Amino acid sequence: MVFNNTKVIQARIHFRKETGALIEIFLMEPANPVDYELMFQTAGHCSWLCMIGNLKKWKEGSLVREFEIKGNRFHLRATLNHSRSVHVSTGTNYWVDFDWNNPSVSFAEILDAVGELPIPPYLNRQTQESDKTTYQTVYSKIKGSVAAPTAGLHFTDSVLKNIDAHGIERDELTLHVGAGTFKPVKSEEIAGHEMHSEYIVVHRHTFEKLLAHDCHAIAVGTTSVRTLESLYYMGVKLQINPQASEEDLHINQWEPYELQHDGAGLAIVGGSAVTPHTAISNILDWLTRNELEALHSSTQIIIAPGYVYKIVNMLITNFHQPQSTLLLLVSAFVNGDWRKIYDYALAHDFRFLSYGDSSLLIP
Repeated sequence: MVFNNTKVIQARIHFRKETGALIEIFLMEPANPVDYELMFQTAGHCSWLCMIGNLKKWKEGSLVREFEIKGNRFHLRATLNHSRSVHVSTGTNYWVDFDWNNPSVSFAEILDAVGELPIPPYLNRQTQESDKTTYQTVYSKIKGSVAAPTAGLHFTDSVLKNIDAHGIERDELTLHVGAGTFKPVKSEEIAGHEMHSEYIVVHRHTFEKLLAHDCHAIAVGTTSVRTLESLYYMGVKLQINPQASEEDLHINQWEPYELQHDGAGLAIVGGSAVTPHTAISNILDWLTRNELEALHSSTQIIIAPGYVYKIVNMLITNFHQPQSTLLLLVSAFVNGDWRKIYDYALAHDFRFLSYGDSSLLIP
């Protein structure tokens, strides 16, 4: 059973201009440094790609916010850099430079002091102190997400102990959830929908455990699904080019569908089908050659009806809204038979979305 151990960061920071206008900066992904771990350790200066609330009130100049850590006063300055802002699938992400006046304080400490947890907007309420606990999984460890992998919210320490007692082996990987996860599919055809890219980290022991379990896994949440299925195609890339870099291993949105596959859905390379065992072994060999203990890469994979799952054979997930890529992923997993599941859920008043009910899906 594979869990996503990402931790939701307090990604919303509010500044008030001298005019009284309230500006919200929503951290989306690190820009400088781009590595999440290094970002949270930075002291004095860093840059993020952000969504900006009330942007029309912030045309130029810097915003300043005072805050306190352990009785000491600090100033955090945010400066908008229009020239380095980029258009992405979720809209425009603006490059914001952050500076603070005491390099002994890390950016992680600043977020803990001034940031707010970004709970889902459909809850229609302000973030509460209790959300800092209830909107995190009990096994969350690695900071980086702007939304929780909510299938994991159902697992308490007691439930995890019960799983262990039943002899079900557990492991963790990391996919930092971006806001694009919840971007609705507005195009008439799925080909018109642009997926977001998400950062992943998978350690050597996870690949070893996958091989020990015949490359089959129970995925907890759609984020674990996207990571595990991306690993197969990363292994396919290494079958084509064993010298590929971590950047080369990024999985583009439609890449899995552009390859030739056999009748079982396995990718064909050099006339032979690449099995999950071969794909995962390729990554392990690549880690060994490069003297690495973990794979750091990214994925933009979209899983839609017609996709054949390679690694995930059971899925634990919440109930998702219509016109979402998450529902497309579920439909692909149950071979298009999602309506029966959702009709049952609706007929029995199941709760949907982040704080909703869960399901175990077995095709």
